[in-house]
Amino acid sequence: MQIGQFKITSFVEQKFKLDGGSMFGVIPRMMWEKLIPPDKNNLIPMVTNMFVLKAHGKNIIFDAGLGDTLSEREKKIYNTDNISMIDDGLAESGLTTNDIDYVVLTHLHTDHSAGAVKFKGDKLVPRFPNAKIIISKEEWEDAINPNERTSAVYIPERFYVLQDANRVELIELDKEILPGIKAVRTGGHTGGHFALEIESDNHKLYYYADIFPSSTHIKVPFVPATDLYPLDTMAIKRKKLPEIIENEVVMAFDHDINIPLGIVKQDGKKIFVESV
Repeated sequence: MQIGQFKITSFVEQKFKLDGGSMFGVIPRMMWEKLIPPDKNNLIPMVTNMFVLKAHGKNIIFDAGLGDTLSEREKKIYNTDNISMIDDGLAESGLTTNDIDYVVLTHLHTDHSAGAVKFKGDKLVPRFPNAKIIISKEEWEDAINPNERTSAVYIPERFYVLQDANRVELIELDKEILPGIKAVRTGGHTGGHFALEIESDNHKLYYYADIFPSSTHIKVPFVPATDLYPLDTMAIKRKKLPEIIENEVVMAFDHDINIPLGIVKQDGKKIFVESV
């Protein structure tokens, strides 16, 4: 899909399942199960959608997915066989991991960052050897110092592999990474979580990662229980939705099983997403 002079493609990096209640927080099951029916264990199907942006002669990936280095404990958390499609997905665009120039990690939870490393023998190494790994300074500090709540999803040894290989670039937020590609502070899901707002020739694409993890989370109150600062998540959604609707911004959804790219529409009080 063209976004002005830029091109965006997507593929499913991996399938997994999470507890439905954890993904919808205070929203009652009788409401969210109509959107994504759970199985007998209350698990709902999810994916890690990977997005590849071609801009300014560079290949840029939005988040890195689950990859294939999960521990047995992590496989149980994510209910996955940990089969990653990174190589196959990139090949669909004629790319390999060597061709990626930037990997932008909106936050460092395992399902967004673990794919940035791989095993070489029994040693972890960067999966994208030529890429700059873009991370916010605040997120980095939180991730290498996990607490009792975050230690299951922040795995510092993976991050240090990237740092030791001189791949990590820590950034200040609310600034452009490249012309037309802005890292926008959101907070909410994590303290250092950020979004990407992309514009070329008056066409816009927004990737808000786990602020809008799927099209079913488009409404303001639909916030996962895993968000550390849910009121901040609601505030940024409330602020951005009118702009997103009015300007017909293309939205990229990281965990949507049906709509990786869509446009938010409003019909009276009804808000919904159409696939593009």
